[in-house]
Amino acid sequence: MVLEQASLPEWISAISQLLLVLIFVALFTGANQRIQVYLWSRDIRSKLVILESFANDARRRAVEYMVSKGAKDAESLVSRLADFFVISPVDIEPVDIIRRLEHLVNLRSRRFKEEVARHMPEADEVSRSKAEVALEIASALSFIHKYVRHILLTGEKTRNWILIMQLQLIMPMILKIADTYRRALNDFLKGVPIGDSAGPMVALRLAGRGARWERIEEETVYTVADVEGRRVYIVKAEGPGSSVGRPGSATERLIEKLVAQGMKPRLLVTVDAALKLEGEETGSVADGVGAAIGDIGPEKIRFERIAVKYGIALRAVAIKMGLEEAILGMTEKIVKGVEKAVERVKDIIRGESKPGDIVVVVGVGNTVGVGQ
Repeated sequence: MVLEQASLPEWISAISQLLLVLIFVALFTGANQRIQVYLWSRDIRSKLVILESFANDARRRAVEYMVSKGAKDAESLVSRLADFFVISPVDIEPVDIIRRLEHLVNLRSRRFKEEVARHMPEADEVSRSKAEVALEIASALSFIHKYVRHILLTGEKTRNWILIMQLQLIMPMILKIADTYRRALNDFLKGVPIGDSAGPMVALRLAGRGARWERIEEETVYTVADVEGRRVYIVKAEGPGSSVGRPGSATERLIEKLVAQGMKPRLLVTVDAALKLEGEETGSVADGVGAAIGDIGPEKIRFERIAVKYGIALRAVAIKMGLEEAILGMTEKIVKGVEKAVERVKDIIRGESKPGDIVVVVGVGNTVGVGQ
């Protein structure tokens, strides 16, 4: 018994030394790193299953919606358009790049509309626009799933632990974005206004009840209202289907038409939803100069060019909101922000134009749930 007690510290010392040797060997051979990479990969794969379920659910619901509206062979249409892509134009030669980009964007949009119309011949325009959005969301979720899987497999194949680590760190953000798209599909199919409908809603409120709207461009309409003695031309996407229209093209055409009649606008105001910074209040309103539009270029540059061509003051009003709030059903805070934006637009009109002047106001954004 005495001998056992005396030898106990020796055993502890031996075990401690063995552990130190094992830790040293693990560090020297990189075994600890491989274990960490395994744990990261396992975590990513578990989240990849969730992303796949989001993508499959969106495809299933898109098919179900189209079938409910009398679509023919909806399954093949969804499968084909989910992988539809656009190749960016050559940017090493900047000459006419905007025209080339606009051509490709419009061609893609027209292709979607034609395919949906061909498979849903008996559906109305609003139902078709909802089907197009469902296809867009299904396509986006499918791409997110495929891209995350690509990064994971590439990292494992090349044994690039830094790539896998970076992917694992941003997976919560990717999941949040994918889940937002998944939930947004409900609101689009129901046809309720979303956060991004704030711009068109400002245009509708400014026009007032009983306004007569006319189509001026594809899926884009305008009307005329009187705001304290100013003749205000108001432009928005045609609702209540899901569309952003062509606000830049419509505004350019409208102003050219007015100038030809000797009525050059003094002021051009664009109103759109804008992503807020963390800590900013949802529904807060800010104004500035420039074109308020989340466009990749073709529509935005039309505002800028027409304003420069005729020396028109180009003003912007932004309604702040988060990414989730922008594509989900409109909240009470955003509705209040719309009312604030209407008043801000009126303040700009009062301060920067005189009675008798011509003013153009454009409500930019998705007009789902916002009719005329």
